[in-house]
Amino acid sequence: MSSRSSSVIPGFGLTLGYTLVYLSLLVLIPLGALFLKTTELTWDQFIAIISAPRVLAALKLSFGTAFVAALLNGVIGTLLAWVLVRYRFPGRKIIEAMIDLPFALPTAVAGIALTALYAPSGLVGQWATAMGFKIAYSPLGITLALTFVTLPFVVRTLQPVLADIPREVEEAAACLGARPLQVARHVLLPALLPAWLTGFALAFARGVGEYGSVIFIAGNMPMKTEILPLLIMVKLDQYDYAGATAIGVLMLVVSFILLLLINLLQRRISHP
Repeated sequence: MSSRSSSVIPGFGLTLGYTLVYLSLLVLIPLGALFLKTTELTWDQFIAIISAPRVLAALKLSFGTAFVAALLNGVIGTLLAWVLVRYRFPGRKIIEAMIDLPFALPTAVAGIALTALYAPSGLVGQWATAMGFKIAYSPLGITLALTFVTLPFVVRTLQPVLADIPREVEEAAACLGARPLQVARHVLLPALLPAWLTGFALAFARGVGEYGSVIFIAGNMPMKTEILPLLIMVKLDQYDYAGATAIGVLMLVVSFILLLLINLLQRRISHP
């Protein structure tokens, strides 16, 4: 009998080679080309592009609305995951399917539907207009669109973790005199927090780069409701490829730093 354990997949060397080639073709080479294109600019030109007021306004809007949408989904998604895992009720399968709808629905269709609903003449938007504020063509509308698109990331990340938490642990804590808030804080929260951070990071990353569902409801007004992906498209339409890649590099670096910090926080919580 061979001393080596058999495996149904090829050895480490072969699988690592396939992994690196696949990763290079899909991620490393395109990102490398993005950074290489910015070398056509001098450092002063690069700084001038990314520090332009229009770019900074779009940067603040894109990352700000994505962050708020991820936080909202962190709360709403946790409640939905809890209900779907812990309770059985009529229509549960329909709700499960509706949560996955943003994955299957083209983002442009979602943007059109949300705009028709929240525009000043829409079913909900007309009531908002009557109360003195507007939803569509404002940062609020962008946040709603991003919340709709990124909701499944939080729910689907938390569901398996919640399903793996035995109810006996909560019952034991309750029998020992713990109140519901104490059970949630000392029993559920430590188990859920790493997964919650993962779902938050996925939702945030998707929200930052979202385009199709936002451009219709945003209104695309420079300095007000113009997102970074749209600004990149504007640069490309103007054949300003160096400017578009400079903004893309800015977006990539900021996203990477924020996701790195979130992952470091998640690791620290998981392994104190």
